[in-house]
Amino acid sequence: MINSMDLKLTAVSTDIKRISAGALVLGVAKGTDGPVLVASPFSAKVTESLQGSLAALNITGAADELVRLPATAETKAETLAFAGLGAFEESTLTEEALRRAAGSATRQLAGVPTVLFALPAATVGQAAAIAEGVALGAYQFNNHRSTPAKKLPLGEAVIATAASADKDLPAALKRAAILGRTVRATRDLVNTAPNVLFPESFAQAVKDNAKGLPLKVTVLDDKKLEKDGYGGLIGVGGGSERGPRLVKIEYSPAKATKHLALVGKGITFDTGGISIKPAAGMHLMKNDMAGAATINQAIVAIAELGLPIKVTAWLCMAENMPGGASTRPGDVITMFGGKTVEVLNTDAEGRLVMADGLVAASNEKPDAIIDVATLTGAQVVALGHRTTGVMGDDTLRDAVVAAADLAGETAWAMPLPEELRPSIDSQVADLANIGERMGGMMTAAVFLNEFVGEVDGVKIPWAHMDIAGPAFNEQAPYGYTHKNATGSSVRTLVTLAEQMSAAK
Repeated sequence: MINSMDLKLTAVSTDIKRISAGALVLGVAKGTDGPVLVASPFSAKVTESLQGSLAALNITGAADELVRLPATAETKAETLAFAGLGAFEESTLTEEALRRAAGSATRQLAGVPTVLFALPAATVGQAAAIAEGVALGAYQFNNHRSTPAKKLPLGEAVIATAASADKDLPAALKRAAILGRTVRATRDLVNTAPNVLFPESFAQAVKDNAKGLPLKVTVLDDKKLEKDGYGGLIGVGGGSERGPRLVKIEYSPAKATKHLALVGKGITFDTGGISIKPAAGMHLMKNDMAGAATINQAIVAIAELGLPIKVTAWLCMAENMPGGASTRPGDVITMFGGKTVEVLNTDAEGRLVMADGLVAASNEKPDAIIDVATLTGAQVVALGHRTTGVMGDDTLRDAVVAAADLAGETAWAMPLPEELRPSIDSQVADLANIGERMGGMMTAAVFLNEFVGEVDGVKIPWAHMDIAGPAFNEQAPYGYTHKNATGSSVRTLVTLAEQMSAAK
């Protein structure tokens, strides 16, 4: 299921005259007085000539713009590709702008086997951002096609940088390659058809992907889940012929001083159950396992990077189908840990499987718990398609948002209003699985909060990431983001793990 091609990333000095490539990518900024060629590797004469031609060729420097021209005599590249960097002053060029420009160019240059990037890269950070953008942009999903694509993704990228001799650059390029590979793997999982990826096959894909890595994978099948009282997973998965699974992935390096638990929603297809969804758009519900795919690949990246932090991932997998054994509206189920929940709507199923996972994670008394889920349509209403909503313990919540900002992903801190808690009271059970409709993203988080455990009477720091919008792009591709699965939040979690492991 994970079938993304490998990508070779290397760095060279800015003297690129003798380097052969299918295309040479140059950066163009959208200046106040017109387009500006930035960090040209050419002589002053050639640079001046190119600069004078930009406007006449309708090159504006706008983000996602890519214009190809025949190459000049000063390069062995076959073509020149002018990539838009967007509007900025040169001193304020961000790494994310470079990441997006490199990713956009890579995405649009599919079919070119080798590309040389001469975007602004004076520092290791800038070179790494370009490499990461390339690694994110070089993607294609062909797993279900009978014939291979005519234009394959970029296979080799060479980055021209003034920091080519810096001792920190090799590690930065390795990190970029790992992040790109794990994001692409996340996309592969989410893009896979639901008749191919279901709880059992998803669990097997996780096991296969962990081979050769310092990861321990344990799979709890439906019989074990029922025996041990995982009522959320059993209740949600009961209507499907394909039973639920709980997959535990452990990374335990010897020098770890902190323990981070990750919990991911893995609904491999969501019909809504008895509270069935409308037919229009239901095919997109194959992406309801994006949270589990995200934390799976985050822990893979953390292991590959060798970060000195213990991480345990809990992937809560089920297929939500109507059937003779489906949970009905009005049923009361007993969750793992003993709390009871009245199910008022079987389409609010994600929080039920996540509750089981949160209790299991809490029982190990980690230093922090983060859950990731395509949980609510209300997230999209509140924050749109590109911004993750983050709720929970204020300190950890804000750390997640800061990590997202550093990683180049968009997240926004949201509250857990105390007035929403009474709305999930039940007349017959401990809780109801739905409550106040307005602010539904926060209501769902208030429900999850009830299943986060304590250590010595103090609640474990917990943050909830609702990626319902950011996990899947139904619109046109942009930057390094392709259409369909995005791989959102893998980089945020890895960045946060790096910060936690580095903190004293």
